[in-house]
This record gives sequence, structure tokens and C-alpha cells, in this order.
Amino acid sequence: MSIQLIGYSDKLSGRAGDTINFKVSNKLSKPVTASLKRSISADPNPKGLGILETACDHLFPELTFLAEHQTFHPGSFAQTEERLKTKELKELDISISLYPTILRHNSQTIVAWGDIEIELTSSGEIEFSVSDRKVISSRPLSLNRWYRLSANLRAHDVLTLCITELRGDPSEKKLTSSVTDGFPTKVPVINAHFCLAASRKNGIASHHFNGRLEAPRISFDGLKTFEWDFSKDIHRKEIKSHFGPCLRLINEPTRAVCGSTWNGSEFNWKHKPDHYAAIHFNEDDIYDFGWKDNFSWKIPNQTPSGIYVMRIESNGHEDAMPIFVCPPKGFKQSKLCLLVSTFTYAIYGNHARPDYDSSWQKRIEEWKAYPHNPAENPEYGLSTYNTHPDGNGICHASHKRPLFNLRPGYITFGAASCSGLRHFQADSHLVSWLHNYGIDYDVITDDELDREGIEVISGYSAVATGSHPEYHTANTLDALTAYRDLGGNLMYLGGNGFYWRIARHQQDPDLLEIRRAEDGLRAWASKPGEYYHAFDGAYGGLWRRNGRAPQKLVGIGFTAQGVFEGMPYKRVCFDADFDWVFEGIEDGPIGDFGFSGNGAAGFELDRVDATLSSDHEITILAQAYGNSFMLVPEEQLTHLTNLSGGDEVDAKRSDMVYFRTETGGQVFSVGSITFCGSLPWNQFDNNVSRLLYNVMKRFML
Repeated sequence: MSIQLIGYSDKLSGRAGDTINFKVSNKLSKPVTASLKRSISADPNPKGLGILETACDHLFPELTFLAEHQTFHPGSFAQTEERLKTKELKELDISISLYPTILRHNSQTIVAWGDIEIELTSSGEIEFSVSDRKVISSRPLSLNRWYRLSANLRAHDVLTLCITELRGDPSEKKLTSSVTDGFPTKVPVINAHFCLAASRKNGIASHHFNGRLEAPRISFDGLKTFEWDFSKDIHRKEIKSHFGPCLRLINEPTRAVCGSTWNGSEFNWKHKPDHYAAIHFNEDDIYDFGWKDNFSWKIPNQTPSGIYVMRIESNGHEDAMPIFVCPPKGFKQSKLCLLVSTFTYAIYGNHARPDYDSSWQKRIEEWKAYPHNPAENPEYGLSTYNTHPDGNGICHASHKRPLFNLRPGYITFGAASCSGLRHFQADSHLVSWLHNYGIDYDVITDDELDREGIEVISGYSAVATGSHPEYHTANTLDALTAYRDLGGNLMYLGGNGFYWRIARHQQDPDLLEIRRAEDGLRAWASKPGEYYHAFDGAYGGLWRRNGRAPQKLVGIGFTAQGVFEGMPYKRVCFDADFDWVFEGIEDGPIGDFGFSGNGAAGFELDRVDATLSSDHEITILAQAYGNSFMLVPEEQLTHLTNLSGGDEVDAKRSDMVYFRTETGGQVFSVGSITFCGSLPWNQFDNNVSRLLYNVMKRFML
């Protein structure tokens, strides 16, 4: 369905005094109304609380404004920062290496500069055109192979196009084609931006190239030469020329990818950057929509820390943009810190699930849930759990665009027999539980934790995660580890947490990068030689393979995944020293109910592994076994053996654990993504709710 009204904010979080700018696109010829709400429940299930929000007119008086339709243009390319000019020339040569990855119904532009264009045609040939003259290669190129292309234009002579296949060893080059058009022409005088991977007219880029480009070079009369070395400053957004203007990268193509000379002798681009002198462009790359601001909210000094939603409405259409308000810097408003996983939210942003079905819209309509889904609107840019049209994984993420699944009421699993929620909406089960029990909390997001380190969480009696704190930087793990080891109390209330390593771009920290290296449960796999982040040069992939398994921080780590269903825990610790955990709970299953998977232990499970958490004396309080689940790849050795050394059935379990650090810090971990979904069941009157209350009370004394 066509989206009539939608928006996003320039920041996901802020403090008193900070200004959040909102950008709105409106296809309706009606005014737009904006109002602020505090979010308590984002679960639209009518069997539970439903979407529950409280008005905050005292913090942001209702605003009416006009907004127009704002456009966006996916597709990455490179362009000189200033026009590249020529005078009358006798000869002009343009050369570049290319690695095409897919053919499209339209031509794909490799080079565009004034009247000069070099394109990959829909059938795979190379076309070199100057004004109304053109020459086409004699045969199509093969996909996923490197070629060196040279286009030559001489005054009063002919267009010449030479294409050579590069086979790694320079002595084994294979001539593909060399053709001329046979008509004398003239070298045009050019005054235009030099573009790679797209043609840009009237400020809009089109005909994007899908694949890799390397070593563009322009030579004038055999004397003056412009060339750009993509192996330089791989962590940056611009590429300097040996002479002439810089190339600016638009819509974040992928760097630190294997180039034409990569031969497997080195996997770290920092050690042999000349092997990584390529950039991968895609027609659907998107980072920042760049919409203009329509209105702003300067967070008032008296604003309580919490989760807020800026709702916009026009003529029956609406959208809602979450904002996470942190306490003033250096101040604590509560004993409890709720750590909101905004990195994970962004990494999953606009995940178009392969199992999406339009029949889900029936439930969405009945529940008055959020109506839009990225599977039906892929043009808004997909997530790092999706792939580009050429099959390569999307490895960049940001919140500077509308993210459908970061909306109250968004349903992830539309055919589930439960609420079917994940991430922001699932975390609201914990938020509503805190409100129900009157437990004050401060919100801190991954952004503040990464930028400010332990200082932003030190002093809290307890720090609690949500249901799925999966993606982390080295800084966020360092901060949480330091907090715990200095005597802090950490509650890990989810599953599959602290799993993947990500990097933030040094020039723009809102841009995130993921490399899915070698191992792990993943939607796509990074290509060999491309396991190191372009942004910081660090080895990507699992934190476990970086020597920082989740077990080292919280005592347990990801072990098994199943369908979106849950099971109850069974108490296994009857030591009187831990009776406080189970106070008020009768014998029997714990959590055989819930709005997430219908059970407290489900979907993705974590367990103890003594080989990865030997520094802690861990007590397993309760367990749940997922016999129908599958072990994650990093646990599996062969079809008969796994890393636990025991029975596979025994390894496919969730462990609820507790341990103390030498400094008196306490850690409580539940080992399940669906745990928080059981908290609101039966108006919060249930044994999972009581168990968490017991732990929370002990941790916040």
C-alpha cells in the first residue's frame, strides 16, 4: 500500500536541553498534527494491555503544521566534490577496473562525465559513448569476474574500447575485446562532476552500477593524469586524488572488499591495503534520506527519563517515532538503569522477513497494529538481515530513515499464536512491568554507553537489558564489564545477547557496520577475505570469535534456536541460599504462558559453558530444554558431535543463572528471548513476574 504519512528523527535519544528534529513526508493535502506520548506498552494484542501511552502535552504542546511529500533516492555512487573541467584536448583516456555482479533490465552506469558515459548494458556488453557516438564491446562480460576497461578518444580519430579480463596473475591476462567505432569525432570540452557507479542528471542519480570498481584513471593528452586509489583511507567517506578533486561517496557503498589483486595471502586489509583497492556499489544502498526538518522538540529540563513517542496524524493516517530520553548527564533519577538496545534496533531496521505473508494484514487490521511492513515497502531500504539484488549481504545500518519495525504496534510474526513481537515492541513487556510495580527507571541507550563508557551507568544499583541486546561495540562491552567488576548488579533479561561485533563510522557514528564472518547463526555470510570492518579495521563477526564470548560477561551464551515458541522453566536449584529467588512461587513449571512464544523460555536460548566462563562460580537456578531446537553453527562440530562434548539434546537448553563477582557485583541472566513476554500475563500476576520482582528487589537494596 502507498504510504501517505511517515517520518523519522535525526536522533533516537537525547537529554534535557537536546533538540530532536523530526522529518515528515506527507502525500496528503492536509495539515499534520504532532503530539507527544510516553510509551508504556507497544504490544497491540487486545488480550494484553494493548498499546498504552500517556499524554505529555505539558512537555510538548500539540502542534499543527504543513508538510509536503519528501523523496529519497537509494543507490550508492561516487562523485567529485567539484566539477572536473577540461580545455580543448587532443586525446583523452579513461580506464577503470570493474567486477559486475548482476545484470538489470536497464543499463548500469560505470562512468559518467559530461557527454562521456561508460555503461554496462542489460545484456552484459560495455558501451562507451561520447555525445552521439558510441562503441560497444564485441562480447558480454561474465559476472563476478574482474576486468580492466580502457576507453580512448583522440581528436579527428575514433573511439576505442579495450577490455581485458584480469585473472589474478598479470601474466595470465585474457584479452576479451578491443573495438572502435570507425568514425572520426572530437574530444569535447567538459565542465561537469565526474561520477562513478551512477549517472546524475538534475541532481538525481540513476542507472546505478551493481558491483565493484577499482582504480579509476583519467589521462589528458598523455600528460596530466587524475587517479583515485581506493586502497587509501578505507575508513573514510572520501577518496583523495593524486591530482584534482576528491571523490565523495554517496549512500555508503562498501569498502574493505577484495579487489582485483586479492589472492588470499592476507585477510586483514590494513596489512595489504592494495589487495582491497575496490569499492562495492549497489542500486539499493541507502543511509540518510536527507529530508528537511519539519519541526523540533527541545527536551525540557523537567522531562523524566523514559521512552516517548512522537505521534503525527493527518486525515486518518498516522505514524509514531520513538525517542529515548536519558537523564541529565552526570545525574541519576532512579536506582535502576534500563539499557535500551538501539544498536540492535537499527541493525534489524526494516528487516523484510522471507516468511512475511499478506494474510498477516488481517490480524494487523483487527488489532489496529502498525500497518506498514518492509517486505511490502523495500524501497525504504532494508536491513542487515537482507541482501542486495546481487545477493551480497547488506552490511550498513542507520536510523536516519523511517524504520517500520521501530514503531509501537509493529508485529514481527504475523501468523504466531501469541503477540509475535521482537525488539522494541517486545522490550515494552518489561517496561510495562516496571510501571505496573511502580519501579522507577532511567533509560540509557547503546549510543550513550558507547560514547561515554562506564560513567553513564556507574552509580546505578542495577542495570537491566531488554529481551535481545545482540549487537555491541568494544566500548559497550567494556563499560558493562567494568560496571559489573566494580560491584554493579547486572540483569540480562533476554537471549542471544552480546553476540555480534559492530563498528561505528568515525566520521558519522550513526552509521553502523556488521561483518558476518566465518561463524554464527546469520542471514548471509561475508565473503572470504572480508571479515574485517572497514570503519575501524577490527575483526568482525561473533564476539565469541573475538575472544569475548557472552559467557564471560553474563555467564551464559547463545546455544540454540527454534521457531517462535516458548517453554516453561523448571527449578533445578534447591539450595536454601537461593530460596529468595523463588519466594512466593509454588512448585511446578515457571512460565508456561506468555505473549512471546507462549512460554518464558523460547525462540533463542542461552546456556552455561564452563570453558567460556571459568572465572565465575555460576549457579544454575532453572532450566528449559528445547528438544526441537537446533544448535547454533558455532556449537556444532559434525553431525554427531558438538563443542559441549555431550549429548546434543542436553546442549539445547536455556539456563537461568546467578553469580557474584569478587567485588560483590551480582549477575542474573535468564537465557531466553521470550522471558519478558511472560511478565504481563494475567495482569502481571504470575510466577515469572514474581521471580523477577524478587531478583529486582534484591539487586536494588
